[in-house]
Amino acid sequence: MSSDKIRVVVSPTFSRNLKKLKSKEKEEMDGAVRTIIAKPECGEAKKGDLLGVRVYKFKLNKQQILLSYEVKEEAIYLLTFGPYENFYRDLKRK
Repeated sequence: MSSDKIRVVVSPTFSRNLKKLKSKEKEEMDGAVRTIIAKPECGEAKKGDLLGVRVYKFKLNKQQILLSYEVKEEAIYLLTFGPYENFYRDLKRK
């Protein structure tokens, strides 16, 4: 997959959560998204109920944040992000 043809699709949940971030936090989130675009396989592949979903972990304000996404054809679908607490439970509901 060449990085110049990749589309990034943002879910409504991801977009809603993104609006709550401060500008400095958005810059760090942009860095995480750029990393995923450059190397889509960088996130940990999930199994079972979340088959096909990958989770990329990064630091935001000294707290570990999990960012879930799916890679399909020539697109990366950003699903949601947040701290570990209840992350997978909430992700399975979507």
